[in-house]
Amino acid sequence: MSKDLHGRTVVITGASSGIGAAAALRLAERGATVVAVGRSATRTRDIAARLGTEPQIADFASFSEVRALADRLLDRYPRIDVLANNAGGLVPERRVTADGHELTFQANHLAPFLLTTLLLPRLRESGARVVTTASVGNRFGKLDLDDLEWTRRRYGGGWIAYSTSKLMNILFTRELARREAGSRVTAVCFNPRRVAEERGVEQEIRFASGSGLVGVVNRIPLLRRVTIGAADGAGPLIALVSASEVADGAYHDGLRAGAKVNPQADDAQLAARLWELSEAYVSA
Repeated sequence: MSKDLHGRTVVITGASSGIGAAAALRLAERGATVVAVGRSATRTRDIAARLGTEPQIADFASFSEVRALADRLLDRYPRIDVLANNAGGLVPERRVTADGHELTFQANHLAPFLLTTLLLPRLRESGARVVTTASVGNRFGKLDLDDLEWTRRRYGGGWIAYSTSKLMNILFTRELARREAGSRVTAVCFNPRRVAEERGVEQEIRFASGSGLVGVVNRIPLLRRVTIGAADGAGPLIALVSASEVADGAYHDGLRAGAKVNPQADDAQLAARLWELSEAYVSA
């Protein structure tokens, strides 16, 4: 890991709380210029003030806001060394955005996909790294390319859709690494382990505040035993941002590369097809 990050610009989505905020502050302490992106105007302004950078407010439920965010970033930052796609959440009941997509699918996959692709020319120029926050929940997902909007399948209180979106994060990372193999862009993703906030609701699933999902987590031993604080959960994100080299396309469980994933995550054809469909969705 590089302890001195002076001269490097790091963009972190979901930086207004939890592991995003913790990572932003610690990376700034090492000298990085950290750009905080968040949905909450108040919290994003607060964390940006501590970072000494301009707050970037965007709701990933809106493609127009994601496009405006990309325009601002390209206008203000001639270099982007790291894009950390950390924003995401779980919605307990199926909802549709103004863009016409199921909210979890859009906020957790399509919006970061759109932001990354809009920034790709700058990321290539900068030799950047794209770090995406996935989850051990990917192992419980089931990707059906014929029902990405969850119109036919059981929504499962949002948990199944959330887990599937985390599987999409891994497929996106691996396909991005494959497509950018000839450039200087690298891509990795990770499971931060389960992150508990003060109110007892996980940072990864902050959209579900008050939904009772904590009870679900507590009934699943695999999830219950890895609950940690936001400061510790930020460790893998900080390490992957700071590392001099990473295994391109790798999924990390905490700091461990090559961790067990959903079998669909290893399907290269599925990853390529998801990319193609995602391009069509965000350009429609």
